Amino acid sequence: MTRGRRLQAAELEVRLLREGIVESKHRVQAVVCDNRGRVLLVAGNAETATFARSALKPFQALAVTTTGTLERYRLSDRDLAIICSSHKGKIEQVRQAFNVLWRADVDPTALQCPIPEGKRSPLEYNCSGKHAGMLAVCQQRNWALTSYLQRSHPVQQLILQKVSDLLRMPGAEFISARDDCGAPTYFMQLQQIASLYGVLSSGDTLDLERIVRAMTQHPDLIAADGEFDTELMRLTQGELVSKAGAEGIQCVGRLREGMGLAIKVMDGSKRAKHAVAIHLLKQMGWITPSASETLAEQFMIMSNVTRLEVAGELSLL
Repeated sequence: MTRGRRLQAAELEVRLLREGIVESKHRVQAVVCDNRGRVLLVAGNAETATFARSALKPFQALAVTTTGTLERYRLSDRDLAIICSSHKGKIEQVRQAFNVLWRADVDPTALQCPIPEGKRSPLEYNCSGKHAGMLAVCQQRNWALTSYLQRSHPVQQLILQKVSDLLRMPGAEFISARDDCGAPTYFMQLQQIASLYGVLSSGDTLDLERIVRAMTQHPDLIAADGEFDTELMRLTQGELVSKAGAEGIQCVGRLREGMGLAIKVMDGSKRAKHAVAIHLLKQMGWITPSASETLAEQFMIMSNVTRLEVAGELSLL
């Protein structure tokens, strides 16, 4: 990690315009880091702390890729993609999460994520793939299934160890809290989250490379048609890996260059993080002008009378 100086620059601002008149504003911070934890570009304060939320899922999936669980249960890249996903409960996504459990011989009743309102099964919850992956690891290691969400459980301790190793800091220094699905999530500096995505996109380890391949080759499982992560990865065809988190978190990694972008919208707005991601990816040359235009049409035009615009840029340190 970069230490010993204040890593700060002007924040970004997202404005909702109604027939050209500003109606609402969102404050946004963003950081770009490399796979060694060095802050390269910043808007706002790189040391701002926030919960990683679902942006942590590709790193929670390391529990599956590093324990022989994939090989033991013959899990495919599609299975690994659903483990990393925040899916929308589409039938093909639910079936993929079920497939992970079926191959590991774990009954779906072992899932401890919530049942979405109006649905019948926890398999339809957006984090069911992540939970299925955790349960598969527990089954492979003969660890208790009933307590897999407890912070002291071996599978959660394994995940914490993997994240702490990637960031080269003691696991005891991490602050955790329960995510909405019941699993632990971690309170990190924005630069640490960006650094994780720098490592993810670097291709330095086979385990991380397989996670990236699963996500970029099966973007339909990561979110859904019309969702930002899915559409960005489709458009860039394996050049970017993208994963959102709740409360204004958006992360993107540039493959083979070991660079990660982490975005935090301070009021948690979903629409604002998409607008900022498009704006910054275009600024950095990570997407083509045509891809930027396509994404802007989908995620920055709100209606025939409202649209989003982004003010500000990433700054060099």
